[in-house]
Amino acid sequence: MSPRAPSLLSSVRGHGDPAADSGYPDHPPRVGFFTDTSLCIGCKACEVACKEWNQVPEDGLNFTGMSLDNSEGLSAETWRHVAFIEQRKPIADSQTNMQRGLATVIDLALDGAPAQAPSLPRLPASAQDGRDGDFRWLMSSDVCKHCTDAACLDVCPTGALMRSEFGTVVVQEDICNGCGYCVPACPYGVIDKREEDGRVFKCTLCYDRLGEGMEPACAKACPTNSIQFGELDELRERAGRRVEQLQESGVEDACLYGHDPADGVGGDGAFFLLLDEPEVYGLPPDPVATTRELPRMWRHAALAAAGLLGAVGVSVAGRR
Repeated sequence: MSPRAPSLLSSVRGHGDPAADSGYPDHPPRVGFFTDTSLCIGCKACEVACKEWNQVPEDGLNFTGMSLDNSEGLSAETWRHVAFIEQRKPIADSQTNMQRGLATVIDLALDGAPAQAPSLPRLPASAQDGRDGDFRWLMSSDVCKHCTDAACLDVCPTGALMRSEFGTVVVQEDICNGCGYCVPACPYGVIDKREEDGRVFKCTLCYDRLGEGMEPACAKACPTNSIQFGELDELRERAGRRVEQLQESGVEDACLYGHDPADGVGGDGAFFLLLDEPEVYGLPPDPVATTRELPRMWRHAALAAAGLLGAVGVSVAGRR
C-alpha cells in the first residue's frame, strides 16, 4: 500500500482514525510506541539503533553539563533522545518495598505476577527516614508523538509530511522544500530543520521496517523493554495494567501521558508512563494541536465576509 498525502485538515476532523481520514479505507491496525520510563536504564541503545538504521548524522559527543546527556533533546539529527533527570526526592519507601520483596520500578514483570525482588542489605536508619536516601534518577526515551491531530500535517504546503497506512506521521525528504511551517506548528517541539540543506527531519517510526513486518529499530534494541511497539489499542490496555501494578506496589506518582484520545492532540501514537509531572521530563502538561481551531475560525471568517458583502450590497442598492 503506497503512502498518500492527507486531505485538507484531515487531522482536525476528530474521527479518531487518522489512516482512514487520510485516504486509507482498508488499512492495517494503527501502531505506535508505549515508553515505560520506569524501566529505562539510560543505556541509549535506542538512540544508537535509530541513527544506525535511519542513517541519521552524528550530532556531536559534547559535554553539555546536563547530567549524562550529550544530545540535549530531539532534533533533525536526534530522532530518539534519552533524558537523564537527577532529582532530590526521598526514595526510602521504594527501597523498603524492595527489601520486602514487593514490586518496584525496577520490576521487569510487565504481565502477570510481579517478579520477586532481589534481596538487599538492610538500609541504614538515615536512609530509612529519608535523610540520605533522597536522590533518584528519572530516565526517559523521548520521540515524535505521531499525534492523531497532527498540526504539522495541516500546515505542510507540499505534502512532504504524510500520514501512513499505519497511522504514523512520516517526512518525505525529497518533497520537503524547507519552508519550516511545521516547526512552530508542533506542540511538542519535535520537528527540526537540518542546517546543511534546510529540510526537516524527525522519527518515521521506521516506516520502511513496518512495511516488512519488522518492529522499529529503537524498540528492537531496547534491552529492558522500556520501549514497547505494537497495535495502539493493545498498548493502551497494557499501559493501564502497568500503571495499576506500579501504584499497588507503592509508586503512587506513576501515570500515563499522551494516551487519552480526548486530549488536545486527539491522543498520541507514542505515549509514556511517567513517574513525575510532565514538565519534569520537558513535556508540555496540556499539549494542543495548533491548528485545532482553524475550522471554527474559518467558519467565523466566512460568516463575517458574507455579512460584509450583504451590507455592501444593501448599500449599493439603496443608492440606486
